[in-house]
Amino acid sequence: MSRLFLARVQGPVSGNVLLRREQYRRADDLVFSAMIAKEFVMGKIANCRSVLLRALRDHQGKVDTDDLENAASRLTTSLKRLQGDLVLDEIRGIEGDAAHVYFGVLDHLLVRGKDSFFMRQRSRRPPLDRMNCLLSFLYTLLMHDVRSALESVGLDPAVGYLHRDRPGRPGLALDLMEEFRPMIDRLAISLVNLGQLKEKDFNISESGAVRMTDTARKTVLVSYQNRKQDERAHPFLEEKMKIGLFFYAQALLLSRLFRGELDGYPPAIWK
Repeated sequence: MSRLFLARVQGPVSGNVLLRREQYRRADDLVFSAMIAKEFVMGKIANCRSVLLRALRDHQGKVDTDDLENAASRLTTSLKRLQGDLVLDEIRGIEGDAAHVYFGVLDHLLVRGKDSFFMRQRSRRPPLDRMNCLLSFLYTLLMHDVRSALESVGLDPAVGYLHRDRPGRPGLALDLMEEFRPMIDRLAISLVNLGQLKEKDFNISESGAVRMTDTARKTVLVSYQNRKQDERAHPFLEEKMKIGLFFYAQALLLSRLFRGELDGYPPAIWK
């Protein structure tokens, strides 16, 4: 049975026009855009590095230690390269290099189901293997949550800094979710390692596109919602809160930057 989009319920846009006008003005400033884009990328790479280091701690003897340590070291180098004055293309280049290193060893984090959930590189639209399919679904859930958080504080999700304006693309939502992607990666790896998702939960079409079954999607949705209920201390606000509230907290910090209440944007870097 085909599925049709029926409706979206949305209340009045919150915030004030002055906040959004400042957001738009800042987006036209390429120096400011590079500065804030660098923070988004720094948060992402630091959190990717934490994912690899945690795997080394949690699965010692079960993972390829040399490859993971080498990848973590290269990500440290990427973080150092982000220091100083950089233009947007340079920042995107560093982010791309780091992503290549990170996804090149993500398979090593699997301690079961390696043959079924191998992933040599990131693929989208359509995903060409089971892990890419799982990640794309989880990233979509994350994007909707981040977009809602931005709207709730009065920011326009469409006008980004790392992700520049493109019709139909929620640029700022994609910017803000960068630092949360590694959290999603860990959830995906856990679902496979704990045996909650298996080879039979995915269908492969003749074209090679991979889709999850309805049962698998329900499993992932429940796990995602449960993960958002976990609590941890916010690294900047120094308050313990549910992970699901981190999206709102980061959106709020971003709005405070545009109001002139902060000198810079502090990404949420996980330990």
